[in-house]
Amino acid sequence: MSTLVQRAETLAVEVSCSSDALSVTLSDGRVVSVPLVWFPRLADASAGERSDWEMIGGGIGIHWEAIDEDISVASLLRPENFMRLPNEALHPPSREPSLRKKPRTPRAARG
Repeated sequence: MSTLVQRAETLAVEVSCSSDALSVTLSDGRVVSVPLVWFPRLADASAGERSDWEMIGGGIGIHWEAIDEDISVASLLRPENFMRLPNEALHPPSREPSLRKKPRTPRAARG
Protein backbone atom coordinates (compact mmCIF):
# COMPACT_ATOMS: atom_id res chain seq x y z
CA MET A 1 0.00 0.00 0.00
CA SER A 2 1.42 3.38 -0.91
CA THR A 3 0.64 6.59 0.87
CA LEU A 4 0.73 9.88 -0.98
CA VAL A 5 2.10 12.71 1.11
CA GLN A 6 1.56 16.16 -0.25
CA ARG A 7 4.06 18.77 0.76
CA ALA A 8 2.54 22.21 1.03
CA GLU A 9 5.19 24.79 0.30
CA THR A 10 4.63 28.48 0.73
CA LEU A 11 5.64 30.33 -2.42
CA ALA A 12 6.18 33.96 -3.31
CA VAL A 13 3.59 35.41 -5.67
CA GLU A 14 4.42 39.15 -5.61
CA VAL A 15 7.43 41.25 -4.62
CA SER A 16 7.92 44.94 -3.94
CA CYS A 17 10.79 47.01 -2.58
CA SER A 18 10.63 50.43 -1.02
CA SER A 19 13.71 52.42 -0.13
CA ASP A 20 13.92 50.60 3.20
CA ALA A 21 11.89 47.35 3.05
CA LEU A 22 11.36 44.22 0.98
CA SER A 23 7.76 42.99 0.95
CA VAL A 24 6.80 39.57 -0.40
CA THR A 25 3.23 38.35 -0.80
CA LEU A 26 3.00 34.59 -0.25
CA SER A 27 0.71 32.03 -1.82
CA ASP A 28 -1.11 31.54 1.49
CA GLY A 29 -2.03 35.24 1.68
CA ARG A 30 0.60 36.40 4.16
CA VAL A 31 2.76 39.39 3.40
CA VAL A 32 6.29 39.25 4.79
CA SER A 33 8.10 42.55 5.09
CA VAL A 34 11.75 42.74 6.14
CA PRO A 35 14.23 45.59 6.39
CA LEU A 36 16.36 46.11 3.29
CA VAL A 37 19.47 46.31 5.48
CA TRP A 38 19.23 42.51 5.75
CA PHE A 39 20.25 42.41 2.09
CA PRO A 40 23.06 44.90 1.43
CA ARG A 41 23.01 44.39 -2.36
CA LEU A 42 19.32 45.27 -2.46
CA ALA A 43 19.82 48.20 -0.10
CA ASP A 44 22.58 49.59 -2.35
CA ALA A 45 20.65 48.98 -5.58
CA SER A 46 18.74 51.65 -7.47
CA ALA A 47 14.95 51.65 -7.44
CA GLY A 48 15.01 50.35 -11.00
CA GLU A 49 17.31 47.47 -10.09
CA ARG A 50 15.15 46.56 -7.08
CA SER A 51 12.02 46.49 -9.25
CA ASP A 52 13.62 44.17 -11.83
CA TRP A 53 13.10 40.81 -10.11
CA GLU A 54 11.98 37.36 -11.23
CA MET A 55 10.67 34.29 -9.43
CA ILE A 56 12.94 31.29 -9.23
CA GLY A 57 11.92 27.69 -8.63
CA GLY A 58 8.25 28.44 -9.20
CA GLY A 59 8.23 30.95 -6.33
CA ILE A 60 10.55 29.36 -3.78
CA GLY A 61 12.76 32.40 -4.21
CA ILE A 62 13.33 35.73 -5.91
CA HIS A 63 16.24 36.69 -8.17
CA TRP A 64 17.62 40.12 -9.11
CA GLU A 65 19.84 39.65 -12.17
CA ALA A 66 21.43 43.12 -12.23
CA ILE A 67 22.75 42.84 -8.68
CA ASP A 68 23.20 39.04 -8.56
CA GLU A 69 20.93 38.59 -5.52
CA ASP A 70 18.83 35.54 -4.68
CA ILE A 71 16.50 35.41 -1.68
CA SER A 72 14.50 32.36 -0.68
CA VAL A 73 11.04 32.47 0.88
CA ALA A 74 12.38 30.14 3.58
CA SER A 75 15.00 32.73 4.56
CA LEU A 76 12.29 35.38 4.92
CA LEU A 77 10.16 33.13 7.11
CA ARG A 78 13.03 31.83 9.28
CA PRO A 79 15.88 34.35 8.95
CA GLU A 80 17.68 33.01 12.01
CA ASN A 81 18.34 29.79 10.08
CA PHE A 82 19.76 31.45 6.99
CA MET A 83 21.53 34.70 7.72
CA ARG A 84 23.35 36.74 10.30
CA LEU A 85 21.05 39.61 11.12
CA PRO A 86 22.39 43.13 11.72
CA ASN A 87 23.60 43.88 15.24
CA GLU A 88 24.24 40.24 16.07
CA ALA A 89 27.52 39.62 17.78
CA LEU A 90 30.22 38.46 15.44
CA HIS A 91 31.87 36.41 18.15
CA PRO A 92 32.07 32.61 18.20
CA PRO A 93 29.64 30.84 20.53
CA SER A 94 30.56 31.14 24.16
CA ARG A 95 32.62 28.34 25.57
CA GLU A 96 33.02 26.92 29.01
CA PRO A 97 36.05 28.36 30.81
CA SER A 98 39.16 26.42 29.97
CA LEU A 99 40.45 24.10 32.66
CA ARG A 100 43.92 24.06 31.15
CA LYS A 101 46.70 25.60 33.17
CA LYS A 102 48.27 28.78 31.94
CA PRO A 103 51.69 28.35 30.35
CA ARG A 104 54.53 28.73 32.83
CA THR A 105 56.91 31.60 32.55
CA PRO A 106 60.52 30.33 32.35
CA ARG A 107 62.52 30.91 35.54
CA ALA A 108 65.06 33.08 33.75
CA ALA A 109 62.26 35.51 32.75
CA ARG A 110 60.95 35.78 36.33
CA GLY A 111 62.18 38.71 38.32
